[in-house]
Amino acid sequence: MKFMKLGSKPDTFYTADTVRSVSSEVSSDLIIQVQGHRYLLHKFPLLSKCLHLQRLCAETPENSAHQIIQLPEFPGGVETFELCAKFCYGITITLSAYNIIPARCAAEYLQMTEEAEKGNLIYKLDVFLNSCILQGWKDAIVTLQSSKAFPTWSEDLGITSRCIEAIASRVSSHPQKISLSRTYSRRGGGGGGGRDDVVSCNGGGGDGGECAKHKGWWAEDVAELGIELYWRTMIAVKSGGRVPSSLIGEALQIYASKWLPTKLVIPEIDTDKTGEKTSKYRLLLESIVSLLPSEKGAVSCSFLLKLLKAANLLNASPSSKRELARRVGLQLEEASVKDLLIPASFSETRYDVDIFMAILDEFITQGQSPPTSPPRSKGRFERRRRSRSAENIDIEFQQSRRSSSASHSSKLKVAKLVDRYLQEIARDSNLPLSKMIAIAESVPDFARIDHDDLYKAIDTYLKAHPDLTKSERKRLCRVLDCKKLSMEACMHAAQNEMLPLRVVVQVLFFEQARAAMAGGKITDLPSNIKALLAAQDDVSSRPTAALSTTTTIPGTEDQWSVSGLKSSPNSKLSTLKMKLAEDDLEENGIAKGMKLKNLCAIPTRPKRMFSKLLSISSRNNVSEKN
Repeated sequence: MKFMKLGSKPDTFYTADTVRSVSSEVSSDLIIQVQGHRYLLHKFPLLSKCLHLQRLCAETPENSAHQIIQLPEFPGGVETFELCAKFCYGITITLSAYNIIPARCAAEYLQMTEEAEKGNLIYKLDVFLNSCILQGWKDAIVTLQSSKAFPTWSEDLGITSRCIEAIASRVSSHPQKISLSRTYSRRGGGGGGGRDDVVSCNGGGGDGGECAKHKGWWAEDVAELGIELYWRTMIAVKSGGRVPSSLIGEALQIYASKWLPTKLVIPEIDTDKTGEKTSKYRLLLESIVSLLPSEKGAVSCSFLLKLLKAANLLNASPSSKRELARRVGLQLEEASVKDLLIPASFSETRYDVDIFMAILDEFITQGQSPPTSPPRSKGRFERRRRSRSAENIDIEFQQSRRSSSASHSSKLKVAKLVDRYLQEIARDSNLPLSKMIAIAESVPDFARIDHDDLYKAIDTYLKAHPDLTKSERKRLCRVLDCKKLSMEACMHAAQNEMLPLRVVVQVLFFEQARAAMAGGKITDLPSNIKALLAAQDDVSSRPTAALSTTTTIPGTEDQWSVSGLKSSPNSKLSTLKMKLAEDDLEENGIAKGMKLKNLCAIPTRPKRMFSKLLSISSRNNVSEKN
């Protein structure tokens, strides 16, 4: 750290009877009072350098041998005043980054300018500040930190802005030309105990490769600043345009981890009766949000969701929440279900589902579409005549196609993420059915390759909400596609008493049809059944494990057991027929019930059902030929 010494005389200040005096052969003729302390001094050395004291002495009448001057609200207090007084007497003083701002403010207060005397204190301090303090990394940060104690003076004198510009300039410089941080030096990066500029990247104490590895060396040191000064410094760094957005994002994460609580919970906020702590955290969070780089991926999705959780608990501004939700939506495929479970602070539900719906809406409305095939040229002659511009168009098309393909894959990931998120929130007994259905229906059909996870979520919701009416259960299950369920899921659904009867019928029908096709008992199916099973081609192509009487789905908290299903199929089908009869009684009108019974009647053996379907199909084919 740089320092400057002024004056050459020894210190002759002493204290006697609570009064500070200076040893001299000349008797004192001036009493200066600063914050309740009295100084017995001399007019000549002080008035010759301080214009303010000259004016006060001229305005104050002399009633005794000692003229009394009051200096209220002196910047820096007694310690800084004594520093200026010693300078006037020629006594040696030491200045550094720790005391240059109070000394500069006090010198301005006393008007120690060149008009009073050449080479006065203001001139010397400005030279030291510009030539030494602002040229050193640690000195500039320490000086900027000390300006917080004198905000008005520092702003009026331009010291704060000059420190910020100096720091931002050094951050934006090429890594080969700047020193590593004092934090890195203290950690043994080649420095001597944290001395400024010890570890140099221009050949003194390190090499270029080491500096390149620590491009974000400045982030931890800048994180020592308060939020107001930090915000202004980061704005200056960003405006320089030379620091990558990824490093800006890294610096913001370091700052947030340093100043925001790692586990911000509602009880901590509730105990803050004055609201000071909550307001401080809220200001800090909103400032960090305003500093986030605009580039996608500059910060991780996990970090954005942590900020969003904090914003929700701290009741941050709606604009900050919207901005975070928008940014999370842009990279939602990177999120995890755990991060998306944002606690609700002012809601009956356990998690804030509305925020997730806003995030999902941002992802859906990105305007990206699945890839399409480019037009093909018709012949060799046309291919020869293609211009270079046409080739460039094709290259751009291929690039856009790759981009849209990535978008398509991200939609597949998000679809899986949504279904797993639904499984978590479905346990909440206060979750409205409308929101459950809205989230489930937001996923397009092509993105949801299989419906196993969706079925788990529906099953969980039905168990957590046993009071749902029959119509509400039907509404919930409309989004479920039985053709996209795995064999294990179908067998679980077949014995699920919570499901509507129509869903159970569909599950059994498609499962029996698939089993018959897989066993080779039927060589071909009618066209109408083929159409029903067409959507399952991609699912049936996946390898399926052989079923046993104890098959379960691993990796889930609520494992699906299908034990005993194969041992008593007739009992299950008879139970289903009883449920069909009950369902007929619940419908409005006997004719409607009979119609449903005719449509959903299930024989006791699969072969008889398919023989009926085949006979109906053959009769239709004969009639069409006639």
